[in-house]
Amino acid sequence: MFGICRVIVGASGSPGSLRALRYAEELARAHHATLMPVLAWVPPGGDLADHRAPCGYLRRIWAEEARKRLRDTLSLAWGGIPADLPVRAVVERGEPGWVLVSIACPDDLLIVGAGRRGALAQFVAGRVSRYCLAHAPCPVLAIPPPGLAQELGHGLLGRVFWHRQLTAEQVVQDSRAA
Repeated sequence: MFGICRVIVGASGSPGSLRALRYAEELARAHHATLMPVLAWVPPGGDLADHRAPCGYLRRIWAEEARKRLRDTLSLAWGGIPADLPVRAVVERGEPGWVLVSIACPDDLLIVGAGRRGALAQFVAGRVSRYCLAHAPCPVLAIPPPGLAQELGHGLLGRVFWHRQLTAEQVVQDSRAA
């Protein structure tokens, strides 16, 4: 890969995105490129619900929550923003695939988590990576999920974690309690 100006990476906070963030950091260092972690957000209920009953106050709260979620994700991935690497964190409103593709230029590298394995999981969770692979104007690197996420996705134990939202605060609290 020659001439990479920016390494753009999706940063949703999922196990796959944390792995993608770590890999993106290594590539940005190797190519002396700017690292751009991107978090895309959509209002609860989607844009249609927001257009039916718009509320500026709620939009500000949702945007601030998205910024907080990105800060927490970067803290989980790296322990904080690396000081020796140019990092430009971006929070944008919109569908994740569309936001990532709209930010990317031909001289960039786009890194996304590939999502969970399995037919149903790929149909539901692999939409962002598939969209980016199909529409990005630059090379796209899809990072497979970590081994633990793959193991949890199978069998009865995996069903427990399908709809469980794990936040950065829960991880920090659990590590302090241990």
